[in-house]
Parts: sequence; structure tokens; C-alpha cells
Amino acid sequence: MTAASAAARKPRLLEGGPIASEIRAMVRGDVAAFQERYGYVPGLAVVIVGRDAPSTVYLQQILRSCRTVGVEGRLVEIEGEVSPGRLRRQLMELNEDPLISGVIVQMPLPPGIPLATVLDTLDPRKDIDGIHPRNAGLMTLGYEGFLPTTAQAAVEILKRSGIEIAGRRAVVIGRSNVVGKPAAILLLRENATVTVCHTRTRDLEREVKRAEILLVAAGHPGLIRGDMLRRGVVVVDVGINVVEGRLVGDVDFESASRVASAITPVPGGVGPVTNALLLTHVMRAAWDQAATESGGAALPRAALEPVPSGPGPS
Repeated sequence: MTAASAAARKPRLLEGGPIASEIRAMVRGDVAAFQERYGYVPGLAVVIVGRDAPSTVYLQQILRSCRTVGVEGRLVEIEGEVSPGRLRRQLMELNEDPLISGVIVQMPLPPGIPLATVLDTLDPRKDIDGIHPRNAGLMTLGYEGFLPTTAQAAVEILKRSGIEIAGRRAVVIGRSNVVGKPAAILLLRENATVTVCHTRTRDLEREVKRAEILLVAAGHPGLIRGDMLRRGVVVVDVGINVVEGRLVGDVDFESASRVASAITPVPGGVGPVTNALLLTHVMRAAWDQAATESGGAALPRAALEPVPSGPGPS
């Protein structure tokens, strides 16, 4: 293969950094407008109840992003023996704190702490990562609510990169409530034809081979290889895994790059967009809560995407 043909085969790199910078610039102006009107800056509480390496890295990145736009980031570490009751009390305190507009809780939770502890306690108005049943239900029905940010980022990076979604065959690998399921719903809202694969899928390679857009959120490093892909596929790798001290995705980037027309890197792809979108959720929550407290209507905000007023077309 000549150098020219090798270069021609290189896929388009869907980097999240430039997209995240655009979003943060918008948020920075929003924070300034909010502070001028209400006299304080919105706050985001990041609750850590364990020390899982990949998610700890992600949460630290969120706190850094807060500093860049002027949002008050607060790290809330629950140390020692953590019980459901102790976590519940901490979340109730944050629910009542008027300076905290949004709350995210590190996932996965430690053994012995059921997810219901968070779902039953967290105020859905501060649930900026869209895990509360109210927000999940609104998303499923096509109404406005807080979207799970990583799933939203995976679709947003496609839209902002000019990747056509409507009418294309999209395959989602992973069915978690945090990424896989919501990503499938959001792709459906963009009029893709969506297949969801998981651990019980028979002949995963056959399903993957059909994908024109492949979104991988399985949590298994190197699960998808280049020989499993159809030529020209667009690959969105949501996986964050630590292997020998390095962050890697669920897709074997080197082999997939020889086949894909476009692909997100790990790190540097979906992650930065996730962090930036989360800040937009903080500001939306802040405006709504402040307006409610002052007895007025929420101020108009710049929207990243239109949200349907009701269920979409069949």
C-alpha cells in the first residue's frame, strides 16, 4: 500500500474537544447572565461513594469543566462504611441546598447500596444526569426532561459532525439504563432504524456487520474488532476502560480505523462532549429552580436541540 492510499483509508476522527469548547463557551455566557440576575453562581454536587478508577477520572474531569465556565463544583465524598441510610441523608441535604442546582452520583454504587437509594431520594429537578424515573419516563415518551448525558453526547457528536442519522441502520451494543437504552431511544428520535445488542445476542458479529452507525457501550475493552465491521461504518465508542494504566474504549481502535469512515477516539471523543453537555443541564436546572423560587417563569435559554412537545411520529 502506498503512503497516499494509506492516508486515503484513514477515517475521519470525531474528536469531542472542539465540540465541547463550543458548548462551554455558550455555558460561560449563561453563567454570567445567571449571576447578574440572581447574584450567585449555580452549583453542581458530585457525590463519590466508591473508588472505581474510570468513573473517578470522569468525575474529576467534570469538576475541572465546572471551573472553566464558572459553575461552583462541589466534591462530596462519603468515606468509610457507607450505608443506604447515610447516602440517603446526604442526598436529602443536597436536595434542600438552594446553592446546589444539580447533583450527580458516581456509578456504579458500592455493593450493598441499591440504586433505589438514589432513585427514591434524589430530587428529579436536580437529577441532571437523567437517572430518575421521572426523567427517564419523559425521555421515553418524547417530552422534555434531563437526558442521560453520555447517551446524549454520543448522539450529539454525530449531529454536530454532520453525520446523517435519519434512515440509517444503527446498532447499539449495551442495554444499560445509563447509556445503551437511552442512546437507542435518542437514535430513534433522530429517525434511525435501531437494533440493540447485549450479552444474550446470538451471532453478535452478524448484527454488527449490518450497522451503518455503531454505538458501543458494553464496558469490555477491545470487544469490537475491525474484521467485524462493514466498510464505511461510523463508530461511536462510549467505553471507558483502564487497561495497564491506560484509558481504552470498547473498540479496537487500530483495526477499526482501517474499516470505518469515521470513529471517536478514547479518550477524547464522547467524554469531553458529555462533560460539556452536563454543564448545560446544570444551567437549565439553575434557571428553572431560581425562577420557581422567585415565583416567575424560567428565562429563555439557548437550546442544543429542539425537544418534541409530545410523542414523535411513528
